[in-house]
Amino acid sequence: MSLLETTESQEAAFNRLQEGRVRVEAELGKAIIGQKDVVEQILLSLISGGHCIITGAPGLAKTLLVKSVAKVFHLDFQRIQFTPDLMPADITGTEILTDTPEGRQLTFAKGPIFTNLLLADEINRTPPKTQSALLEAMQEHQVTAAGVRHTLSEPFFVLATQNPVEMEGTYPLPEAQLDRFLFNTLIDYLPEDDEVEVVTQTTSKVHDPIESIFTAEDVLDFQSLVRKVPVSEEILRFAVKLAASSRPSDPNAPDFVKEWISWGAGTRAAQALVLAGKAQALWHSRAHVTKEDIVQLAPPVLRHRILLNYRAEAQGETVESVIQKLLDNA
Repeated sequence: MSLLETTESQEAAFNRLQEGRVRVEAELGKAIIGQKDVVEQILLSLISGGHCIITGAPGLAKTLLVKSVAKVFHLDFQRIQFTPDLMPADITGTEILTDTPEGRQLTFAKGPIFTNLLLADEINRTPPKTQSALLEAMQEHQVTAAGVRHTLSEPFFVLATQNPVEMEGTYPLPEAQLDRFLFNTLIDYLPEDDEVEVVTQTTSKVHDPIESIFTAEDVLDFQSLVRKVPVSEEILRFAVKLAASSRPSDPNAPDFVKEWISWGAGTRAAQALVLAGKAQALWHSRAHVTKEDIVQLAPPVLRHRILLNYRAEAQGETVESVIQKLLDNA
């Protein structure tokens, strides 16, 4: 390993990550069949300190995957089922009147957000007021209640899910909140052979218990290590130009961007491309980020940061096809 300014403790963290990577994949394989890209993107989010939103139909083991990741990394786990009547205090917590030796006093009862790994299930089922309760926590890793700030435990990671099929009665996430997610990961149906294995496994025996490989402290070490991975100026400029090329207002944007895109990716997209690239390089035992890392991670980083207009939809264009055109044009 040749990370710049690497300390002895960071060298040890790197060795732990490499020794445990295969074991992590094996442990997750006890519960999750296939979905290799989805699993890796969630793991990259975790070790880079980013949040992730998973888009997929019901019944694709999203909850099981998150629970399994929490077990492997020995993290506290909470799940919130988002519904139309969910209130912000149901997430963050609220002050309650309790009896104390000094008399009755208001004390803060922590909500489920006070955890390491929070699964926000079907986040688009709840109104924007409740969705926004996550914003401060995701960005600042703290919650403010009655004017008092409460710091969240570290590491803190939000994994949200949304169902793209049944949109009636849903509240699309605002762009500002979507931008806080490092990845928008798509989870699709399994190939036939993998689905046969899932059905066989889930109807014939009890799963082997998943063992913990790492700890919360390890995750914090990995997150620190990710930021030590060097990136050349060439790669940095490639990531910045790729994000900028999606903006209709950019003078260097391709014609199809000006024709099809209403809103492009901001600076946070370029930051996400570089940070995720660092995490991917580290996960695969490399001490530098390549252009291929940025290209491979562009779809999950950009797909929730680009808003198409009606002309694109009328011509049958999708966010995926536009991202591919951006990469071809880069």
